[in-house]
Amino acid sequence: MTATTVLTARALLLDMDGTLVNSDAVVERIWRRWAERHGLDGDEVMKVVHGRQGYASMAVLLPGRPMERNLADNARMLAEETADLEGVVAVPGAGPFLASLRGLPHALVTSADAPLSTARMAAAGLALPDVRVTAESVGASKPDPEGFLKGAAELGVAPADCLVFEDSGAGIAAGRAAGMRVVGGWGRGRGAPPGRTGPGPDGRAGGERRGRGDPGLVRVGGSTGMRSPHPRGEIRAGPVPREGARQGREVSDSSFSRVSGP
Repeated sequence: MTATTVLTARALLLDMDGTLVNSDAVVERIWRRWAERHGLDGDEVMKVVHGRQGYASMAVLLPGRPMERNLADNARMLAEETADLEGVVAVPGAGPFLASLRGLPHALVTSADAPLSTARMAAAGLALPDVRVTAESVGASKPDPEGFLKGAAELGVAPADCLVFEDSGAGIAAGRAAGMRVVGGWGRGRGAPPGRTGPGPDGRAGGERRGRGDPGLVRVGGSTGMRSPHPRGEIRAGPVPREGARQGREVSDSSFSRVSGP
């Protein structure tokens, strides 16, 4: 049985890879080559790298390795990823979803740098949000909450009034650490995020707050139902209508389906 939740927020903060853009093919190619060069198991490496900046993944995979070597490798791999766009496509529903947010407060918060995020969004045929927090903008990688906190600050919205869209464990943890609610999608089949998910005892999503008659709010409705092989939910985004008005805008066939609250 499918339950429906409706969330309100003053701003949406959107991850890129795995959330708006499917870049798995190139990520697999480049990170498996890196794993082979360092004598590591490619499957184990792929369990770590999604959501983090490259140097942070390397620090987990090669503990004790000098950070300057991780940073140098990271710079080389970012250049490789920016040049390799084969197989980069939009996540189903991402284009209409972004279009529905025009004129509403939202930002891209990604572990990619500016050149890579620009290249991948273009390859996927997606418009870049006006506000972007990329790798150059932060001193710490996800799961540190710095990126999401900067995105909220850029939009002038309190963290508690933001809703994060993420796919990776590191990104979900970052959003929750920022004190934000998180809509988690699992395009790679890694299972539910940590912490409370789905509707609470009253049938509403974890951490949900509702508003009425406030044009500064964004209303997002999503299905908590799961369908095999990948979760699919309905996402509706638009300004919260004043009582009796019908201003909501609807987007369907998105890859987001559950909600986690801090």
